[in-house]
Amino acid sequence: MAETVEERREAVVEAALGRLGLDAKARLLAGQDMWSLPALPEIGLEPLVMSDGPIGVRGVRWSADDPSVALPSPTALAATWDPGLARRAGVLLAQEARRKGVHVLLAPTVNLHRSPLGGRHFEAYSEDPYLTGRIGAGYVTGVQSGGVGTTVKHFVANDAETDRFTVNNLVSERALRELYLAPFEAIVAAARPWGIMTAYNSVNGTTMTEHRHLVEEVLRGEWGFDGINVSDWNAARSTAAALTGGLDIAMPGPRTVYGPALAQAVRDGEVEEARVDDAVRRVLRLAARVGALAGAEPAVTEPPGAVDGEALAREIARRSFVLLRNDSGALPLKPGTVALSGAAARDARVLGGGSATVFPARTVSPLDGLTAALPEGTLSYTVGADPNTELATAARGFDLRAVCRDADGHVIGTRDAPDGHVQWMGTDLPDGVTHATLHTVELTGTFTPRESGRHTFGTRGVGAFTLTVDGTTHFDGIQPPVEGDPFGAFFGGPVPRAEVELTAGVPVEVSLTRVVDRAAGRPMPVITFTLVHQEPPRDPDELIAEAVAAARDADTAVVVVATTERVESEGFDRGDLRLPGRQDDLVRAVAAANPNTVVVVNAGSPVELPWREDVAAMLLTWFPGQEGGAALADVLTGAHEPGGRLPTTWGALADAPVTRVRPTDGVLAYDEDVFIGHRAWERAGRTPAYPFGHGLGYTDWAYESVEVDGTTVTVRVRNTGERAGREVVQLYLAPGEPGADRPARTLAGFACVEAGPGERAEVTVELPRRAFEIWDETAASWSYVKGSYEIQVGRSIEDRRITAAITV
Repeated sequence: MAETVEERREAVVEAALGRLGLDAKARLLAGQDMWSLPALPEIGLEPLVMSDGPIGVRGVRWSADDPSVALPSPTALAATWDPGLARRAGVLLAQEARRKGVHVLLAPTVNLHRSPLGGRHFEAYSEDPYLTGRIGAGYVTGVQSGGVGTTVKHFVANDAETDRFTVNNLVSERALRELYLAPFEAIVAAARPWGIMTAYNSVNGTTMTEHRHLVEEVLRGEWGFDGINVSDWNAARSTAAALTGGLDIAMPGPRTVYGPALAQAVRDGEVEEARVDDAVRRVLRLAARVGALAGAEPAVTEPPGAVDGEALAREIARRSFVLLRNDSGALPLKPGTVALSGAAARDARVLGGGSATVFPARTVSPLDGLTAALPEGTLSYTVGADPNTELATAARGFDLRAVCRDADGHVIGTRDAPDGHVQWMGTDLPDGVTHATLHTVELTGTFTPRESGRHTFGTRGVGAFTLTVDGTTHFDGIQPPVEGDPFGAFFGGPVPRAEVELTAGVPVEVSLTRVVDRAAGRPMPVITFTLVHQEPPRDPDELIAEAVAAARDADTAVVVVATTERVESEGFDRGDLRLPGRQDDLVRAVAAANPNTVVVVNAGSPVELPWREDVAAMLLTWFPGQEGGAALADVLTGAHEPGGRLPTTWGALADAPVTRVRPTDGVLAYDEDVFIGHRAWERAGRTPAYPFGHGLGYTDWAYESVEVDGTTVTVRVRNTGERAGREVVQLYLAPGEPGADRPARTLAGFACVEAGPGERAEVTVELPRRAFEIWDETAASWSYVKGSYEIQVGRSIEDRRITAAITV
């Protein structure tokens, strides 16, 4: 029998492994810098380059001068309930990765929304493991169809940010299996990912980079995963324990627990060289798959056809928007005048903060989108309320460049800095610049204000700074590090340093100089700091009064409310679910002035909406990506229907069943066991504001029949409205006798249909075996629970329309 391509690829891997000595093997398992593994020319191995995702591909440069397509947030992608659309998103990201010379995308994030207070939930998909697994599998399949690897993360139970480097999460084996491991297992089975990333946290006393049971016995043993296991950045703590625990790659470098330390551990007899070989074999297999190992045929020889990134970003956005409320057909907009308000309508927040940040070449704000879509003269805009109480990156109105100088003050290199942000890691420096010669970096250029008044300037970062505005030095001193977070310099808050009276339209010179810090002990040299700015503050009551006056005179009022980077970002959890600033007051005041008020909610995860019964319509747009404003115009005008359904329950924090994200004495107990999300809301007998799966459209649907053949379910629906539409048919499985330890019902299947007015559509869904199983902790295995079940079909977990019985 002829060898398969995979067998030939493995033969090349084995041959390459056999030509490597111990030092080369150990070096290959350690990052050579922030984003890559070293080349080994002696075996034809290129450097393997990794990049953060998940909504774009940033590449090796964390800078706005290297733009990337920015798709909607993962919560938005999950809200489409469309694995096929997730696959198309993955294909685009593979295209972006190849454009930037990236072999491996550090995505997707498939941790669960255990508590609504999780600060990074915008970067994960859902509270539901089945939905998460389906969307994640589509995403991974799409990326890898383009010949680019993925690392499904963060394995496992990395569901909050507080003390994320040290927290010990206590999770029952059943909760691990039925909830937190379930998306990873589903993706391994359906998409065969080429990588996994282990998390910072510990699970049941063992840090995940050393968790032999979960990595070697479950992930690799039971599931048959054959890809690489890379640490989250700086997560690896011990050489021998990490290798024994199944960690293949310690990132970043060059200072890691692998490399020379690993070679020495082998020579000292602390670990077996065979384990090193196993890890290197997996790394070489990845290199072969992505085309970075000479002589091995890559997994993809002909990448998919080109994808229009802007068009796909716009499509995903509008299909993710969830119409939460639509009284009296307030949407689509009727002909007439529209009063738009909200700071986020003008300065859109299109993505979440932290390592998920990318820099799109353009962003379309709600104001931009509606201005282009509505007849001239029908749209007015007022700020109304600004949730941004902190200084933001120096982008709007700034024209800046970074100037590098040596110790003698000579210019040795320059680079554009479009948003006042410098983040250079390892060898990512301007041409002609080296860390040995670099002494200072100056952000310098002009600022042209769009408003007159007292502007605030400041700094973000760590080190010695000098800030000058319009010829006057306002700060010359040290900004100390943030205690307790090694990434404080990356994600820490801004510090105001100067207030300067400026005139709208009149440019001034600005300069922020930072002396390079040469502190020892870091994994690699990093230069990161930001010039930040805030426009002149205005009286909040005056801003609201202006919005009310405009709304009173308009046919429709549209208010955009939003969270900020200090609410939803990496590195911290949320303290509450309230909208920041005076945004709630703005909505109440505008709604009182105009009964036809539409509220657009620009947030990546749940917020409280205390005025929701007082407005005509509410549209949730998540973090909608770079084309969000254009997609918003598509939906508000009725050119397209909002297609999204909630992937996570939305409700008041006081009612939320699971809220604890802060550990006690380093320990966070998952006492709720298998009851999170909709499972927990239902068990507690609490009614959320909007249930899991909820979402309205611009047409109506009748659920006409459901038929069951074995575990195959066929559902027929009919569009009873006056326009074409899209429906997400959801199937929930309810055991006849759930008992106290099983959810009353779980999501067991779903499918999307489209139909014109009066047309019928049919979907067929195969119920997975796992829907009928629970984890038996005594037997340490899955138990197939026989008996009677009810299949409940509908539009959300609460809006169940028709049922059928099934016995297994």
